[in-house]
Amino acid sequence: MATFRPKYITFDCYGTLTNFDMAGAARRVYGSQLSATTMASFIKDFAAYRLDEVLGAWKPYFEVVHNSVERACKRNGIVFRPEDAQRINEEIHSWGPHPDVPAGLAKVAREIPLVILSNSMKNLIMSNVEKLGAPFHMVITAEETGAYKPHMKGFEYMLDKLGCGPEDITHVSSSFRYDLMTAYDLGIKSKVWVNRGHEPANPFYEYTEVADIGGLAAAVGLEPLRKSA
Repeated sequence: MATFRPKYITFDCYGTLTNFDMAGAARRVYGSQLSATTMASFIKDFAAYRLDEVLGAWKPYFEVVHNSVERACKRNGIVFRPEDAQRINEEIHSWGPHPDVPAGLAKVAREIPLVILSNSMKNLIMSNVEKLGAPFHMVITAEETGAYKPHMKGFEYMLDKLGCGPEDITHVSSSFRYDLMTAYDLGIKSKVWVNRGHEPANPFYEYTEVADIGGLAAAVGLEPLRKSA
């Protein structure tokens, strides 16, 4: 049984809780135009450019997507049309949670306040949060903090707003590059990696691994740890 019980459990939203289907959106827009090989290359480049776009000064998230689509098109020899990027942006509002999320969150929400720190905007994220099936104490976006993850600024803003330190929270994410590497650097000792298959394991960053949000209650000491089969 885990012994640390955090004051707050803080979450990445897209990919960790919400099924972040940028790859599916790209296929729905470009799939009929591209070979399977080019489509796979486009999706990989689209993801890489999204990360690159958030490393600079904050800008609205629709610009992050627009620019990333345009750059991926250029790299793969595809004619870029702004309306295609807009179609992808419009899909975000409709995305719901991974199947394991509502029940998994419900178990911990009864005991520990839940917080989201997301690379999103207020007029975008709430339609996704409403589908998660659990109450959140606070939802903080990059628009509010003025910086996207993996910048430290958003994490520092969140800790200040919660009135606590790195030692008081458990941060939960499916991404090392956006979340857990920064959490490690900031001294957040209690980290949970939800293995959604986005990235390979990296034990250097000292986290508890769970297969889905159903394993979170045990990771924060509210249930016995699951035994391996």
